[in-house]
Parts: sequence; structure tokens; C-alpha cells
Amino acid sequence: MIYKTKGTCSTQIDIELKGDTIGAVKFTNGCNGNLQGISKLVEGMKCEDAIAKLRGIKCGFKNTSCPDQLSYAIEEAMKQNA
Repeated sequence: MIYKTKGTCSTQIDIELKGDTIGAVKFTNGCNGNLQGISKLVEGMKCEDAIAKLRGIKCGFKNTSCPDQLSYAIEEAMKQNA
């Protein structure tokens, strides 16, 4: 699934779920090294656990962040897979 981010330097998140687990994540644009790290950390994690850990993280003065947007991407992917 492709998720278009809102309010972040990254512009898109490609996410693949395997049932209720995160299979693969790839960010477009943003802080490359940090986003590769986040992607690897959440791979294999239960969707609900990742959402709980990432939701609400802010970047500087922004109301969101790439990890926060990832939580919304996971949620959207779960809805599409239901």
C-alpha cells in the first residue's frame, strides 16, 4: 500500500503487511538514515504495537513526524487488509 504523508519531509510511505504484522516499510524523501532505521525496527512487529509506540511523536514544532505518519500508514493498511 502507498500512503501519502502529511506535514513531513518524507512524502510517501510504501508499506506491506503480513496479516497483523509489518512486512516491509520504505519511505520516500526525508532523513534517509533515520527512516531506514525506523523501517528496519518495525519490520516483523505487530501492527498494533508499532502504532502504540509511534503515534503522537512530533518533529520539532510540527504536529506530526515521520514515525507518527507511519502509524497512520499502518492503520490505513490494516483497514485495506480487513
